[in-house]
Amino acid sequence: MTAVPDITVALFVPGDRPERFVKGASTDADAIIIDLEDAVAAEGKDKARSALKRDFTDEPVLVRVNGLGTPWHERDIAALRGHGFSAVVLPKAEFGPEFQALCDGLDLPVVALIESVRGLADARRIATTRNVIRIAFGSIDFSADLGCAHTREALLLARSELVIASRLAGLPQPIDGVTTAIDDAPLIASDARHARDLGFSGKLCIHPRQVAAIQLGFAPDEAEVLWARNVMASGDGAVAIDGAMVDEPVRIRARSILKRVQSAPATAFDTPRSTSQ
Repeated sequence: MTAVPDITVALFVPGDRPERFVKGASTDADAIIIDLEDAVAAEGKDKARSALKRDFTDEPVLVRVNGLGTPWHERDIAALRGHGFSAVVLPKAEFGPEFQALCDGLDLPVVALIESVRGLADARRIATTRNVIRIAFGSIDFSADLGCAHTREALLLARSELVIASRLAGLPQPIDGVTTAIDDAPLIASDARHARDLGFSGKLCIHPRQVAAIQLGFAPDEAEVLWARNVMASGDGAVAIDGAMVDEPVRIRARSILKRVQSAPATAFDTPRSTSQ
């Protein structure tokens, strides 16, 4: 069973479509996020809440509740009790007394979803709040709040700040936001690789067809694996390999690459193909 700090691929399933829970769990996703928020219309909130369960998989099951201040938030939180969920995903997380009180009162860890400019400004305090176990990036909502394009260049500062905030707080590397394309596997894998290169270690996804491409994007490629093995075979101390100096910080990176190889499912190394609907 994957621990929440080790999740690479987290798949959203709509809370009012319980027949999709098992389908989502049949993928290679590391975790399922039952969504009570964006995926569920206002008239479906009660149905989604009553459908909550976690007995369909041995992997982590998280629940994205509706945000603080919404009409559904308190009932969502009450509905979580007794199911044994792995964590609460709190959307539009921003630091303040209500956020602190929620985290203090929960008996579940919190994945704080940063989706606003204020949330980004608060990220370092959010990351050190009791019960917050990981940070995630809601890049689409963030772009809408800031009024910027949803591009790598426009979101570089925000992504980098979340990586830094997580590191300063001693949290696991953060989880990146979704790619809206469902069938463009090369794009999805490229987005995941971009996030990995910035210091993220996971990504949210909205469709089972995205799972394999995300795994591929986070998995080391053959050149990286060969380099890491050569580094680890070089012994101790400072040595030169292929004209480049190798010392302990370089070996730390090599160990990280080889660890990812060991933990990645075999399907992560399959080459994704772009398909059409």
